[in-house]
Amino acid sequence: MIILSKLADYGVIVATYMATDPDRQLTAAAVAAATRLPQATVAKVLKALAHAGVVTATRGAAGGYRLARGADAISVAEVVSAIDGDIGLTQCAVHVEDCARTDFCATRPHWTVINRAVEQALAAVSLDEMLTPAVFAMAAPAATAAPATRN
Repeated sequence: MIILSKLADYGVIVATYMATDPDRQLTAAAVAAATRLPQATVAKVLKALAHAGVVTATRGAAGGYRLARGADAISVAEVVSAIDGDIGLTQCAVHVEDCARTDFCATRPHWTVINRAVEQALAAVSLDEMLTPAVFAMAAPAATAAPATRN
C-alpha cells in the first residue's frame, strides 16, 4: 500500500477547507474546529503551508491564514510537497545520495519515471477540484459503471 504521511493528508484537508472560502482569513483554531483536527497539528500544517507559499499568514490580534492564490491555482502536489518535501514512492529516486545501490540498480530509472507520473497526477488536481466530487465521478473507470440494459 502506498500512503501519504498523515501530516500531508491533514495538509490537503486543511487547504481544501480553506478553499471553500479562499478570501476569508482564518485562525488555526477556527480551521481546527471546522476540520476536527487537533489545533497543534493544524498550526504545524499552516506554518509549513505558509513557508511554502501556499497560504499567507498575518500576525496579530486580527491575524490568521488565507490561501496565497486562488484554489484553482494550487495543486494537491503543491500541498503535499509543502508538508513532505519531494514526492516520491522510493527514497532512491528522490534522494539519490542516500542510496548505496545507485550505480548498479536496474530499477532506479523506472522508479524515477513512476515518481514523476505520481507527481503529475497530484499536480493535475487543484484544491478547487477537491471541492467538486463530480470531477472524480466522471473519471471513474468504465468497468465500474452499471452495465447497459438490452431491449
